[in-house]
Amino acid sequence: MTTRTREIHLASRPTGWPTQENFRTVQVELPDPGPGEVLVRNSYISVDPYMRGRMNDVKSYIPPYQLDAPMDGGAVGEVVASEDESVAVGDVVLHQAGWREHAVLPARQVRTVDAAAVPASAYLGVLGMPGLTAYVGLTTIAGVREGDTVFVSGAAGAVGSVAGQLARKLGAAKVVGSAGSAEKVAWLTDELGFDAAFNYKDGKVASLLEPHGPVDVYFDNVGGEHLEAAIRHMADFGRLALCGAIAGYNDPVPGPRNMFMAVQKRLTLRGFIVSDHREAASEFYRQVPAWVADGTLRYRETVVDGLGNAVDAFLGLHKGENTGKMLVRLTD
Repeated sequence: MTTRTREIHLASRPTGWPTQENFRTVQVELPDPGPGEVLVRNSYISVDPYMRGRMNDVKSYIPPYQLDAPMDGGAVGEVVASEDESVAVGDVVLHQAGWREHAVLPARQVRTVDAAAVPASAYLGVLGMPGLTAYVGLTTIAGVREGDTVFVSGAAGAVGSVAGQLARKLGAAKVVGSAGSAEKVAWLTDELGFDAAFNYKDGKVASLLEPHGPVDVYFDNVGGEHLEAAIRHMADFGRLALCGAIAGYNDPVPGPRNMFMAVQKRLTLRGFIVSDHREAASEFYRQVPAWVADGTLRYRETVVDGLGNAVDAFLGLHKGENTGKMLVRLTD
């Protein structure tokens, strides 16, 4: 027997902001799994900022998406058929065959997760790549210390919201965040425990950040004006973990114009890709799931229903329409 299902292909490479015309929903028939394989019915798929770069045909740290082929990304789902004794029918698994309703995969490419203690969707956000990214950026890259003042841009997103809370658990004395609406700012301060936050649309970021400096650690998800403002208000010997630059993913933005201050202040600016730091995963999973389970590490999800709305979810992510992790829920 075969499984009739749908998947989203990249139909053309975007120039600037992607549009619906750059994508195509395709019906396919998947074969039954062969030896060592499993058939997974996806329940949630992830849309993430890094996917925009993969739509360009350029060399990067991860291969670009191919035209007229299914895109991929994080997903969780239920195993509905298995030809491998290590994975059972009914298991909930995490894998990278997103942007589709079903996938046939080698069993070695899926990881069984415990969906009893926390919802399965959490493994795409707070307990997945975004959460691990926040952890690596603060520990391995920036080395947060007791008493630090930490500034997180894009703090109401999947990575930033975890980074701010983890900074506190790692000993930061003050945590400051930026976000794109009054509602998001209130979430940061009222629920997540940020000491201060501001809406970056209310004025120049440098002016909005000034009352909260000097900054010892900056976790950068945005780039552009945010990075320039952070450099201006860093303490001497400050550390900047450069995680993302979503401000310029679709439209070019000027780089920081004050890089000379990195010399004056003896700053350390270090870009990183979480997949380069797999050694941190075991430590992350020893500590963080318990904090999520007991509610001391909080998270939110913005959920869009249906594979047919996945492109809208991806575009909405780049427009700041999400609070916390942006997910697409697949329903029968």
